[in-house]
This record gives sequence, C-alpha cells and structure tokens, in this order.
Amino acid sequence: MPLGKNNTMNQTNLLKNTFSGKTIFITGHTGFQGSWLTLWLEMLGAKIIGFSKPPLTNPSLFNILNLEKSIKHIVGDVNDYRHISKSIQKANPDFVIHLAAQALVRKSYEVPLDTFTTNIIGTANVLHSLRALKNNVSCVIMTSDKCYENLDGAKPHKESDPMGGDDPYSASKGAAELVTSSFKKSFFNNQHDHRISSVRAGNVIGGGDWSDDRLIPDLVDSIINNKKIVIRNPDHVRPWQFVLESLSGLLWILHKMSTNNKKYNQSWNLGPDKKNIITVEQIVKKFSKEWKSINLKNNTQQKSKFSESNSLRLDSTKAKKLLNWKNVYDIDQTIFETINWYRSFHEKPSMIKELSIQQIETYMINANKKKFLWAQ
Repeated sequence: MPLGKNNTMNQTNLLKNTFSGKTIFITGHTGFQGSWLTLWLEMLGAKIIGFSKPPLTNPSLFNILNLEKSIKHIVGDVNDYRHISKSIQKANPDFVIHLAAQALVRKSYEVPLDTFTTNIIGTANVLHSLRALKNNVSCVIMTSDKCYENLDGAKPHKESDPMGGDDPYSASKGAAELVTSSFKKSFFNNQHDHRISSVRAGNVIGGGDWSDDRLIPDLVDSIINNKKIVIRNPDHVRPWQFVLESLSGLLWILHKMSTNNKKYNQSWNLGPDKKNIITVEQIVKKFSKEWKSINLKNNTQQKSKFSESNSLRLDSTKAKKLLNWKNVYDIDQTIFETINWYRSFHEKPSMIKELSIQQIETYMINANKKKFLWAQ
C-alpha cells in the first residue's frame, strides 16, 4: 500500500501491531464509514474481507478509492443468514466489525420493515454466525447515538441510559443494542468466549459521503452545482465529529479487547467534545465561512415533516477514563478536512486516494502529538 509523504505508518504503533497480518471481517465495508475503515486497516497491514451490498450512491467512496482490487470483496446481504454465516466461517477472522445497516432516519419512514429487518435481524445474524467459529474473535457492533430513549435532549446520554427511539431508525438501533447485549449474556459470557462490544458514535462527517438527506452532501451539492439548498431543522442540535474519530475509537476498543480483558467487552459512547455539539444552522455557517461559495441568503429553512429528536448529546466520559480515548479535531478542523476532501475531489479526482491516505496519516500525527495512547 503506497503511503503519503508523512509516512507515519512505517513507525511501530499499537494499532499496527494489533492488526498487521490479521484477518478482519467487515460488514458494510462499501459505505461511507466502511470505506474509510477499510482504507485505514489496509494501511495497517490487515487482511480484509468485506461483506456488503454494492455501494448505494454514485459516486461512492468505495469505488473512488478502488478498494475492491485490494481486499476480498463479497457482495451480500446481512439479512441472508446462510450467506453471512458461511462467509464468516470461511474467513475464520481474528476480528469482526459490523457496520452494515439502513442508516438514514428519513428513509426509515419510507422503508420501516427493511430498516427493522436489516438493523435488528442483520445484527442477530452476524452475532449468531460467530457461534460456529472455533477460534475466539473480538467483535464490535456499531449502532448509533440515536439508540437511546431521548426524553431530555439537554442531558448527554450515558451508556447506562435506556434504549428507545420514536422513529423506525432509532428504534431499530436501540433494538440492535438489546440484541447485542442478549447474545453477549446468553452465549458469550465466559472468559474464553468471543469478545463483543458495541459502539455508539455521533453525527459523523468527512469527505466521501454522498448519502441522501444528509447535511454535508447537500451543502457540497449546492456548491458544486450552484443549487438552492433547503436547510431542514436548523435549530436541531447534534454531536458532530470527524469520521476518523469514531473509527479510531473502534480500532482502539478492538485492540483492548484482543488483550482478553473482559472489562472492555461492553457498550461505548464515542462522541465529540462539548464544543462540537452545535446546531445545524451553526454547521452551515461554519461551512459557508470556509467554503465561501455558499450563499446563505438563497437558502431556505424548514421543519422536517418527519419526527426527529431536537437535540442529541453523548457523554463519552467512560471512553475517556477507561480507554484514554479522546477526539483529535475540534469542529473547525473537522469542517476544514471535510471541505478539503470534497474540493480536492472536484478539482483533482485522480489524487483523491493519496489525499485520503494523507488525511489518515495527518490525523494520526495530531493524535500522537497529543500523546493519545493508541497513536503512540
């Protein structure tokens, strides 16, 4: 794997020691976060087997990075138990990362049954497939910050808060957490069983996301194509964070789990610092300040016709204390990196993989400067 100018990945570090030469089975590897994670693990020297539906967007980050040529790419649906189970057994992985999901709130109103099936039964299929493996694996299930019963939007959610969710997406993610907990307590509760954890991340942004009904892709589309944009729910508060933040936490959790210390086999909030928990309107203004092509006067604001939580906040104290995990970038750096990626893609698309690698390397350098253990 060619690396960028900083060549950070040649240095010995804990993540490289953990994943180099290991087999990692990823569901949903063709998605936005899955593509970034696949690229990062590829840089760390891992052997990657991906199981996913084809990319849902065009363009897609997975295709742009040409990842299919450097990994074992399996086209499949996590709702197909026989296929996912056989694929996991054949891979015989060291690590399993479950990202595959119907990940859009507004779409969950249009396809509620597909949302419930994919996010709940799909998760159960992955976990049940692990039971046939003879070697012990470390597995992380990624759900969402929306898995909680959000009764008080001003109060940050702790991992001990009850699961809930009014819309189909949120309810399905809360249910996926319950399914994960049930499998862990019912089948993986002994010292020598598989190690299972779940991750609840914030509103992840970064280059390469073209999903429908997402703020950043809509903003980029309005700039590139000189289109008017409708800002939905401008007063809603969300925990915004750079895409590599939640992924660094996920990889660090897998490292900790691989030491066979059971205290890491639990649920984890991987949210941003308080300064990154701001409104949709504030994000738009910061984006327009950095990329001046946005004309806010030509945009309109409206309330969504679908019910969504006014405020979502995560308390990541547990991850900070037990994992020594923290965010590397503040909101301004997050927006800068995001805009830099999209602008570069439209100006020099042939160089975008090199830029993506450099963004990962730069992120690790900044984490190292802050003396974060996972980057040492």
